Amino acid sequence: MMDVADRKLFLGGRLKRVRRELGLTQTAMAGDLGVSPSYLNHIERNQRPVSAQLLLRLAETYDVDLRTLGQTGGPATEAELAEALADPVFQGLAAPRHEIVQLAEDQPTVADAFLRLYRAFADQRARAQTGPQTDDGPADWVREYVQARRNHFPELDALGEALAASLEADAPGEPFEIRVRARLSAAHGLTVRTLPAEVMVEWTRRYDPHRKRLLLSETLGPSSRAFAVAYQLAQVEHAADLETLIAGSGAPDEAARRLLKVSLTNTLAAAILMPYAAFQTAAEANGYDLPRLQARFGVSFEQAAHRLTTLSRPTARGVPFFLMRVDQAGNVSKRFASGSFPFSRFGGACPRWRLHSTFRTPGRIVTQIIETPDGQRWFTLARTVNRQGHDGFSEGQDLAIGLGCELKHAHRLIHARGLDLGAPEVTPIGPACRLCHRHPCAERAAPPVDRAPAVDDWAKSVSPWPFAAG
Repeated sequence: MMDVADRKLFLGGRLKRVRRELGLTQTAMAGDLGVSPSYLNHIERNQRPVSAQLLLRLAETYDVDLRTLGQTGGPATEAELAEALADPVFQGLAAPRHEIVQLAEDQPTVADAFLRLYRAFADQRARAQTGPQTDDGPADWVREYVQARRNHFPELDALGEALAASLEADAPGEPFEIRVRARLSAAHGLTVRTLPAEVMVEWTRRYDPHRKRLLLSETLGPSSRAFAVAYQLAQVEHAADLETLIAGSGAPDEAARRLLKVSLTNTLAAAILMPYAAFQTAAEANGYDLPRLQARFGVSFEQAAHRLTTLSRPTARGVPFFLMRVDQAGNVSKRFASGSFPFSRFGGACPRWRLHSTFRTPGRIVTQIIETPDGQRWFTLARTVNRQGHDGFSEGQDLAIGLGCELKHAHRLIHARGLDLGAPEVTPIGPACRLCHRHPCAERAAPPVDRAPAVDDWAKSVSPWPFAAG
């Protein structure tokens, strides 16, 4: 709040967006906030800055998170717009940074519309080049829907807390998996069986509705089994609530609806395993100690890390984390953020980020402070994890989880203790190589798509792909 109060903020575009999302006219909002309609009009047109007093009234009246309102960029961030505009189709336009920032700040709806149109174009181009099997549109839609909600679903958190309390009341002191199995059997006539991997074949979890059996593979560890039974309980006890959320999501097709259902059911299962208030309180009390949270709630490193990205309850916020999961080839399979980390949608992660080097030290948490091209600094930690239900072709510890937050929050984390956060050692990183303008860089794998290669037969750069300045 002090950051917001100490500087002039021109937030007209975002204030207008909040007003429209609430379905209010300027006159109605002005009345609620105790200002004149003309004053509010000047603010929305960025002719007047937003005062600290008005921000406080806005937060109290409409439960608006001031930290989110004060962040640079709206749902369409500067990084996302710059990434899209780096496409060769826009070659020669060279949109300056201040215009990109102004679009994100002042015209967030137009910025969102531009990104949607560009993504549709990019998907169509990919289909034309490589065939329909590469179309991951439904997955992209679900990812963007979840991110638009900041990976926070208060309805599911409330349901999860209530169900967790009910399970504890049913069998006080019993292990979580035992309590859930008993509830599934007593309330729903559903049994849980663990079967050999050769019987389950490709499946790690499968529900047989005819015999009312949940079948689990023996390859699942204790935390994965607990999550599997929580997922099944979420499905059978809150099917109607999940369908209501899905119906209101605006999912474009059946594939997106099904993927969203899985995503929301996973979210509810996590809320049952790690009830919001208990998890957030434990995280704050223990400095976001991941191993401690794993032990307290009987979950895996990945489950605990993922849950940390969901702690956005207005009355009990956690550190706003982002999370990325990659395999050894650099393929990104998860991206979540309750904050504003500039993920690259059309590429992987920067090789300078130690997320990738964790494969050399499996199972060990590695920390690093990174700086993105916009000057933002982030504290990150990364660790390898096992792929669920890994087979004989995998070596184990073959996925890496990267978790991080803005550097200003790092003092709250036990994993940052001992580091000089005032004058830290910082590693500059970028987005995917084809979108990154950092130079020189010895780790560069490809030249930027909007820069001409700088070929010089008289000299050799440390970068495998030197390029001309923009």
